[in-house]
Order: sequence, then C-alpha cells, then structure tokens
Amino acid sequence: MRLLHTSDWHLGRSFHGVGMLDAQRAFIDQLVAAVERDNVDVVLIAGDVYDRALPGVDVVHLLDDALVRLTGTGAQVVLTSGNHDSAIRLGFAARLLERGGVHLRTKVEELHHPLLLPLGPDQGGKEAVLAVYGIPWLEPRLVADQLGTDTASHFEVTRAAAARIRADIAQRAESATVQSVVLAHTFASGGISSDSERDLSIGGVGAVPLDLFDGFSYTALGHLHGRQTLSPSVRYSGSPVAYSFSEATHQKGGWLVDIGADGVTSVTEVHWEAPRSLAVLRGTLADLLQDPSHEWAQTAYCQVTLTDAQRPACAMERLRARFPDTLVLAFDPQGAAATAQASYSTRLASAPDDLAVCCGFLEHARGRAADQAEKAALAAALDNVRLLEASR
Repeated sequence: MRLLHTSDWHLGRSFHGVGMLDAQRAFIDQLVAAVERDNVDVVLIAGDVYDRALPGVDVVHLLDDALVRLTGTGAQVVLTSGNHDSAIRLGFAARLLERGGVHLRTKVEELHHPLLLPLGPDQGGKEAVLAVYGIPWLEPRLVADQLGTDTASHFEVTRAAAARIRADIAQRAESATVQSVVLAHTFASGGISSDSERDLSIGGVGAVPLDLFDGFSYTALGHLHGRQTLSPSVRYSGSPVAYSFSEATHQKGGWLVDIGADGVTSVTEVHWEAPRSLAVLRGTLADLLQDPSHEWAQTAYCQVTLTDAQRPACAMERLRARFPDTLVLAFDPQGAAATAQASYSTRLASAPDDLAVCCGFLEHARGRAADQAEKAALAAALDNVRLLEASR
C-alpha cells in the first residue's frame, strides 16, 4: 500500500498581497501527476486545507476539482481539518463523500473511526489491515470536556485523542494484525517553525511531545510549513507552496510511504516545483542594483533589506526597476554616525523655527535629512500657510 503525505494547502492564501491560486493550481497538477506516476493508493491531507474558515467560491471550486481529479486516479483521500479550517464547513456531506473515496475526519467523536484497507497476510500468515485515523485540529478549550481531560492543554487533549485511537487498535488487533497511520494537525516538539504559521499556544502550551505518537506505524503531521523528519515514523510534509520569505530555502514536497502487512517498508521524498523563486536580498541600494550575482532574483519574489547609512530616496521604485516583484522592503542602516541622536521630542523642543520642525520630522520619519529642493518646498508651504492665516 502506498500513501502520499501532504498538508497545509492553505487554499486561498495570498503572499504579501499577491494571490496564490495559480500557484496552488500548479501544485494540484503536480500532485495528481505524482499520484498517477507513483501508483499512490491513499492521499493524506493533514489539515489546513483552506486558509480561512470562510473560503471564497473560487477556492472551494479548486478543492472540489482537486478531490475529483485525485479520486479519478483510483486513489482514496483522507482529509482532516486544521486550525485555519472550519471543521463544520469542511466536514459537510462527509458520509456522502465517503462513498466516492473522500474520507473527512473533522469531528472529535470520529477520530478513532479509521479508514480500513486490507494488506494481506503478515509473515506469520495472519491477515493484516491498514487503519488510517485522522485527528482534527483540537482547540483545547473547546474539546477538553468532550475528551474527558482535567485541563485544557494541547498535551492533554492530544494524549486523550491518541488513547482513543490506541484503544481501537487494541480491539482490532484481537482478530487481525493492525498497521496504523495517524494524521494530526499540531505542533510537535522538535519541529522547526516558519513565519507563516499561526501560533497554537493560546489556551495552553503549544508543543506536544513526540512520545504521544509512539506505537503508530506512521504519523503524518500538519501545521509546520517546512518538510521535516522528527523521528523515522513521525514527519511533517510541510506546505506545498511557500507562504513566507522564511521558507525561501525550503524544498517543498511530501512523503511517499510504503506500508505492508509487517509495517512501513520505505519513506521517500516527493518534490513540488515552485512556480516562482523567493529571494532574500540584503545590501546597499547601489550594490543591489549593480551586482551581477543577483541577476537570478530579477524574476523572483523579493524581500530586500537596505543597509545604506541614510535611507535612499525612491528606494522601492529604483529597486523595482531591476527586481520588478519586490514585495517587502526593510531598512537596517549600517555605518551611520556613532553619536547618538537626541530623541525626537528633544530635537523638536530645540528647533529654532517652523522650517526646522518640519525638516526634523522628515528626517525622523524616513532616516534621511531633507535636501535643498525639499527644504524649499517646505519653506514655500509654510509661507502659504502664513499668508492664508494673515488674510483671515
């Protein structure tokens, strides 16, 4: 049996104001091609299918198209809700969709109801079954009572959910060998986070220990956007598309998991090609505009930090002449005068006239003193104000 572990599609998300639907469509194309090429039996989606609880119509259509195409290959889909999803809306028509091979796990009361698939006899001749469980995103304050925990923490509710699954496995193991796969959307200890993930710590300590997943054949985690291995049997697939510049060095993809009657036999990487590269650039404006080593970034989405001692005029316009898709611009002045500047309020109190006040504000706001043309414009504006007030 071959599984493909994915998560955190975040359909409908934008990237610093740039819509991502085309990039997400390109990922769906690659996903369907991989399922066909690699003869995948089950596609796992470990939460955050949508980016928000109320997705747009075009976003819903994209998921609908993806599920139709995936099941059209003959594969089944197991899908859980994440902290960005509305579990109620995502879980609509779950019983009906199950008939078509889409298995939604968005309710706490269903987390220990697995998708069961035959694996044939194990080495001892006993029939084996694959049980795929889905733990939806568990908001501790909302599910603690339902799961019977004394405290509303991520650790307690996740432990209670895992206990329910283990109890179900133990019951099934009386008549068959059970290989278990668990989907969970959570922050597991040892994971490396990115800037594009929503904090899960509200309502309790965010991270849960890895030993909560001991004993499962494979745990398919969602929430963290970087693909990573926490243990041989516990992994994050990461998001299929980069959603922050902190993911610029990520190689996006998923995990192909081969599992048989005697357990997991192999876990291999599958890669998704990014439609656009991400560039994180730093330096003076002159160096960035002239350095030939940055030529590759001219077609990338760019985050630029300028280190000029004084903030250059028209910095964004000049950068976009070479890097048209500069989306984020920051300033970190280097080599400025060592003498500490007086606070703005102190400078304001000691300003000799109105023009000095205006020029001081301009310098304070942008980190660069007014030039002669700007001083002349400010002086003319002040003169006009004086004339206007004198005429009243």
